[in-house]
Amino acid sequence: MAKIGTLKNCVSLVTGGASGLGRATVERFVRQGAKVVICDLPTSDGKAVADSLGENCVFAPTNVTSEEDVTKALELAKDKFGRLDISVSCAGTGIAFLTYNFKKNLPHQLADFQRVLTVNAVGTFNVIRLSAGVIGENEPNEDGQRGVIINTSSVAAFEGQRGQAAYSASKGAVVGMTLPIARDLAPQGIRVATIAPGLLDTPLLAALPDKVRKFLASTIPFPPVLGDPGAYAHLVQSIVENPMINGEVIRLDGALRMMP
Repeated sequence: MAKIGTLKNCVSLVTGGASGLGRATVERFVRQGAKVVICDLPTSDGKAVADSLGENCVFAPTNVTSEEDVTKALELAKDKFGRLDISVSCAGTGIAFLTYNFKKNLPHQLADFQRVLTVNAVGTFNVIRLSAGVIGENEPNEDGQRGVIINTSSVAAFEGQRGQAAYSASKGAVVGMTLPIARDLAPQGIRVATIAPGLLDTPLLAALPDKVRKFLASTIPFPPVLGDPGAYAHLVQSIVENPMINGEVIRLDGALRMMP
């Protein structure tokens, strides 16, 4: 792995890297001298984003739930840049629906629940398990470290709101797997951490009416603004550079605690 304390010359794979938190991470990494493989759906802007960032960034069309797709992305990282040091999982999806809508006499669709769990929890684990094998091939640095894996949960894992059963369950699974995976990979010198963002200004929130956006921002104790995705990317960098962060879930929410 590249020298601790800097992203320069590190090789990273970022899922969901074409937009939102993932894109902010990709852009920050490239600015800091890292090399990045953007993983996102074939229909995403991944290629355009990679092209705009120059030769140190490439795009791999990827569905994170596909073993074949993730394996090809990891092979691209090795073929293009020689190895993999960092794996960041930002890909995810969500749905808002009550467990049972009594006004419409309609239960939550099981297929929707399964889809959200599959993308957010199974997809994250798929990327972790396959990335670990590639990172584990690295020669350890002076601290015995071979690389870092960073995942994305949500404050909804802890304070899910009405209609968030599927999303909260999926993000809770990411929280729950963090420590055991960190323990699994510790003998190989691979650290694992998870970030649980609050209300960050992602494309999903950008689509909301301005009145709603202002209300959401007002619920955050401090700072009372929708967080910039760059704050997430900054924390990813901090986790990479700090060798003692391992097995931890870090909230990034301005002291927000979601109400029902």
